[in-house]
Amino acid sequence: MVSAPRLQLALFFFLLCPDHIISLWWAVGSPLVMDPNSICRKTKRLAGKQAELCQTEPEIVSEVAKGARLGVRECQFQFRFRRWNCTIHNKYFGKILQQDIRETAFVYAITAAGVTHAVTQGCSMGELLQCGCHSSSRDRSPPPPSSGGNPSGGPGGQAPPSAWEWGGCGDDVEFGYEKSKQFMDPKRKKGRSDIRTLIDLQNNEAGRLAVKNYMKVECKCHGLSGSCTLKTCWSKMPHFREVGDRLLDRFNGAFKVMGGNDGKTLLPVGHNIKPPDKMDLVYSLNSPDFCLPNRKTGSVGTGGRSCNSTAMDVSGCDLLCCGRGFRDETVVFEENCLCRFHWCCVVQCKTCTVRRELSLCL
Repeated sequence: MVSAPRLQLALFFFLLCPDHIISLWWAVGSPLVMDPNSICRKTKRLAGKQAELCQTEPEIVSEVAKGARLGVRECQFQFRFRRWNCTIHNKYFGKILQQDIRETAFVYAITAAGVTHAVTQGCSMGELLQCGCHSSSRDRSPPPPSSGGNPSGGPGGQAPPSAWEWGGCGDDVEFGYEKSKQFMDPKRKKGRSDIRTLIDLQNNEAGRLAVKNYMKVECKCHGLSGSCTLKTCWSKMPHFREVGDRLLDRFNGAFKVMGGNDGKTLLPVGHNIKPPDKMDLVYSLNSPDFCLPNRKTGSVGTGGRSCNSTAMDVSGCDLLCCGRGFRDETVVFEENCLCRFHWCCVVQCKTCTVRRELSLCL
């Protein structure tokens, strides 16, 4: 079994998540995430493809760490208004990862997506020797006319097929996808049903496909006087914010599942519900309400959180404060304002006192 047992982060905190390597990547802020050598040295029981990557391709591990940080930032953005706001700088976070709840499903998916995105970008930026720009010449079909530019010369203003060419520096998402899979996916336990592993594999794959299945085509026109007699196109990954938005939609529609009798499948809980597809997030346990601190569930509570007293959505005080009420508070701080550029080359600003009214959960 490819596993990561208890991981000691000496400078910061202990993050416990038995049997799952993902806990390592969420030690945000730690030198362990910054330095691939530390990752491989401190994670003593890495095995299989993970250990092989550590030994032979440490630069890949560095990109994996970048992808984990990317996933952390996106999780915190997407959950900024929710009761659980992806808080990881506390001793409770390991408890979240030990539960098969919807929040854990998102954590796994966004981390796998971040690793895919970062490794692929490392290829395109020339930071990895094992890969580079993806050549789309293997795909002989022309890019779609709607992919960009202002083509001309064909019927209805569209360029004839001969005016389209694959070129540029395309993103080799297949390479990023495979490296993410090698490092993130646990191996199935042989001889018995393992619903936790099946759930993790499903959510990891959903994260990777949120990048891989939404590649875009970008094009550049070539020709005299701004004409588009020739158009060069290449494949491009979606912005990671789009990936996060898409996975949040999947989080909101996540499937509660149970293990099938064959030990190889996940079945939706409930009647007349379609089985989850490869891009769906899944979980097996209901989430706690996250209203109050609870060491057992990993909840830090919502006391002291800023809320919107007029909103009716998840950021509203009624929902975020769990009916406990809120207090209004005035925060006073100073910031630069009325900045002007003086030739050459100084920017001069005044200091303004800013008062901001906040609503804080009780």
